Amino acid sequence: MKINLPLLLFCWALCARANVLHEDIHIRGCSDSDTEDIYGLDGEELWYADFINQKAVEPQPEFVDHMSPEEGAYEQALADQQICRQNLKTVQQALKNETLENDPPPNPTIYSRDDVELGVTNQLICHVSRFYPAPVQIHWTKNGENATQGIRSNPPYVNKDGTFQQFSSLSFVPQLGDIYSCSVEHLALQHPKTSLWDVEKTQPGLGPSIFCVVGLIVGLLGVATGTFFLIKGIECR
Repeated sequence: MKINLPLLLFCWALCARANVLHEDIHIRGCSDSDTEDIYGLDGEELWYADFINQKAVEPQPEFVDHMSPEEGAYEQALADQQICRQNLKTVQQALKNETLENDPPPNPTIYSRDDVELGVTNQLICHVSRFYPAPVQIHWTKNGENATQGIRSNPPYVNKDGTFQQFSSLSFVPQLGDIYSCSVEHLALQHPKTSLWDVEKTQPGLGPSIFCVVGLIVGLLGVATGTFFLIKGIECR
């Protein structure tokens, strides 16, 4: 694998302790156009810094126990971005002659959060994984028309191999005949990749099954404590 011109610089803090069954991870990232600050526990995203709306966001559904960020977490994330950008400039200068390597995402996976009942509000979830660099742009349509309401997207989350995954959700009320699509754009793709979801062809229970698989995939294994600067899995020292 080639060393890549850094589009995204990460400060990755992974903590583990002998005889303890839980792991937490704090990821800070920056690029020329994007910023990211996420805290996760046991492979689940607990909160992230929303630099557009200037606040810390808890993405978990209401029915789970929340672990809220500490007071001042967003302000600290904002200050850390200045350090990240300074480090990014240093790494860009050091690797300015390296060849850029991108990993395009596969076709997105689209499924309903709950078993589908006609006329009952639900959510469609679009999952994209194994792409580099982050982020991807995710777009929704309903019956060929762009959907703009009820959309929520999470920031990209890093996989163990240095690639990323990302989710987007769309609130909707299922009606027979409706067809939805999720399209993904990425700088490594010449054309968007699109997956369709048809209300009439939906299989009950698909959403929870896929969530279990995704939970296993994003589980993070670590045995050391420390801070690393990662660019596609390459340590920068």
